[in-house]
Amino acid sequence: MTQYSYYTPKGGLPPQGDMVGTKAVFKDAYAVIPRDVMTDIVTSNLPHFTNTRAWIIARPLSGFAETFAHYIVELGAGGGSTAPEPDAQAQGILFVVSGEISLTLGDQSHTLNAGGYAYIAADQNWALSNDTNQVATFHWIRKRYEAVDGIDMPDSFVTTDAATALTFMPDTNGTWATTRFVDPADMRHDCHVNIVTFQAGGMIPFPETHVMEHGLYVLQGRAEYLLNEDWVDVEAGDYMWLRAFCPQACRAVGNEPFRYLLYKDVNRHPRLKL
Repeated sequence: MTQYSYYTPKGGLPPQGDMVGTKAVFKDAYAVIPRDVMTDIVTSNLPHFTNTRAWIIARPLSGFAETFAHYIVELGAGGGSTAPEPDAQAQGILFVVSGEISLTLGDQSHTLNAGGYAYIAADQNWALSNDTNQVATFHWIRKRYEAVDGIDMPDSFVTTDAATALTFMPDTNGTWATTRFVDPADMRHDCHVNIVTFQAGGMIPFPETHVMEHGLYVLQGRAEYLLNEDWVDVEAGDYMWLRAFCPQACRAVGNEPFRYLLYKDVNRHPRLKL
């Protein structure tokens, strides 16, 4: 059975005198935030959280992400919040990469370990905490829900990476697959947060160019990734943002699977007025 791992930011600071080049880049069509710049000095504290810090790696901003925000949240022992979401219209997706968190959805309690996944519907009453003596780290993706007349809002749910079947892309000999936590035909959902997996040598063999905005966090492995006109070497812990219609392709390299957590907006008409 293939073993999957989940990269967790290390924090800290590089030593003095260790000034080196970096692949960090911010362009009109894409951005790359490599793991070596996710240090202590770029974290944020969050209102109504205790013993918590966050790397905010995407947010709605002119010339950057338009539809979502993406955090990597580190909960210290005893940390958490009983009022984590400040926007009643926001839905959330949590994906745990290390440690253990306790999640309360309404009157239901859940324990999420590495690989744990939760979809939290807009206006859901929820809370989370780290009830252990070890640090826990999770991704938190937030997006304002786009309601549609005649379509119900989705329900909150909890699952895991391991419990969710891979969907293999046709004609790829099993080298390209997606872990789909939501059925693509479920029109209640206006975004998907999936895991894409390439086995060594697997690739996107053409420049994908589409309306969906993307956020990609590399969980495991290495690849050469096409972003607009540039091929970039990426590895576990790196983050990529791609605006709508930015061409993308990739080639997985190395001896382990290349996997990334992928956000995209789906299933809604484009807004005709900004």
